[in-house]
Amino acid sequence: MSPSDAAWQQLISTLHASGRKAALAITGGGSGAVGELLRVPGGSRLLIEAQVPYDALALATFLGFAPAQACSSDTAIAMAQTVRARATRLVPACTDLVGLGATAALVSDRPRKGEHRFHIAFANSAGIAHCTCVLAKGRRDRAAEEDLVSRAIVLSLARACGIAAPSPRSLLDADDHYAETVVAAVDTIDQLLVGELDRITVQPDGQIMLSAPQPFVLFPGSFNPMHEGHVLLARVAEELRQQPLAFEIAVTNVDKPPLAGETVRHRLAQFAWKSPVELTRAPTFLQMHVALEEIANAGSSFLVAVRIDAVGRVRALNDIPVPRRYADLFSEIPEHRFRVDTSSSEIRARRRAVGNS
Repeated sequence: MSPSDAAWQQLISTLHASGRKAALAITGGGSGAVGELLRVPGGSRLLIEAQVPYDALALATFLGFAPAQACSSDTAIAMAQTVRARATRLVPACTDLVGLGATAALVSDRPRKGEHRFHIAFANSAGIAHCTCVLAKGRRDRAAEEDLVSRAIVLSLARACGIAAPSPRSLLDADDHYAETVVAAVDTIDQLLVGELDRITVQPDGQIMLSAPQPFVLFPGSFNPMHEGHVLLARVAEELRQQPLAFEIAVTNVDKPPLAGETVRHRLAQFAWKSPVELTRAPTFLQMHVALEEIANAGSSFLVAVRIDAVGRVRALNDIPVPRRYADLFSEIPEHRFRVDTSSSEIRARRRAVGNS
């Protein structure tokens, strides 16, 4: 199927007229798909933007984290979700929006030790799907592989937009290997992870709320895993404040990769039928100062418990470098009311030791 064929141009025209809006993110290989879409008149009805985060740093900046492997299904899915989340801020809320991510490892000017392959994923209102293809090595030159991936992206986008288009498999030879998977419908936790939501509340029975009242007492942490110290500290905080407490897990962090959906759900399971949990997107360091100002203006405050640091010293409130402006926001829980020296990191270390023994 050549891009000059009338059938190909008609497919793209139908895609433009689909009523959908699309945003693309492509890591170099396959970027010719953007030209294919714009070669046919009417592209502005479909395309919101196209990003090409080619360099490793550019890709990490685009995603908000450095992927374990640039050319993988996970990265393509993350790109699709990220570009769709970005696009939600560029179009009206009622827009039927598709995000597509594609990453490829093709013929290069250096011998490639690994497979020649591509991964394409899309995220729309119905869910997430992705395909993977391993190309027969040595069969095509760079131009031919580039053309194939570009057309596979267009076909994937058409299918994401509800067009009855052929599968990308139709572009391949018998000795190429292809697989496609529908991951799942996009759920609320996935929307939080990609930035479409900033906060959700998970009740003890598993019910998810988008606009629950703000909790009076909040206990933030990674809870990896939750242990008796967390439970006791929560109980003491509720007694001191005479208000119910909710735990908070931030799915993103300023100095760590964002949590995977599977990790978030695993940590949530620890609180089932015990306590509500606030899932939030952690602020940057700059935003933390803004948050402190908002907390002060709202009349809220922090409770601080003593704990043992990595070298065995007891650390208390006086050991924390709190900005002077916000010092009155923090009060210390007396050591006789609460001190538990167990830590989640110690529990994880013990589990690893048992597993390796």
